[in-house]
Amino acid sequence: MANKRQDSARLRRKVRVRKKVSGTDIRPRICVFRSNKHIYAQVISDHQGQTLAAVSTLSGGVADASKKSKGVELAKLVGLALAKVCKEKNISEVVFDRNGFIFHGRVKAVADGAREGGLKF
Repeated sequence: MANKRQDSARLRRKVRVRKKVSGTDIRPRICVFRSNKHIYAQVISDHQGQTLAAVSTLSGGVADASKKSKGVELAKLVGLALAKVCKEKNISEVVFDRNGFIFHGRVKAVADGAREGGLKF
């Protein structure tokens, strides 16, 4: 179970970030969630209130690679896979929502992987 104090601090940061970051149909928002074991990334249109694409360490090709690599390397693969899905759906520009997490380590690796895959933000 997560530390209640740390989680509430993350939620305060999340609210502060979400005041400024909003996804449109033209530039949807990439939202990243990091748990102890897995990492999840979604592309969300806040105008429609709809998830356009989602990739995690549990999905498809990334789950196969999770047997070989861990941590930052796996997070980068999630970013690359998300960029590939976005390219198939003609999404090239996005805004990044770190969801209250510090932009460091696995969260940064997802962003780097998405940029490497061709997304602009």
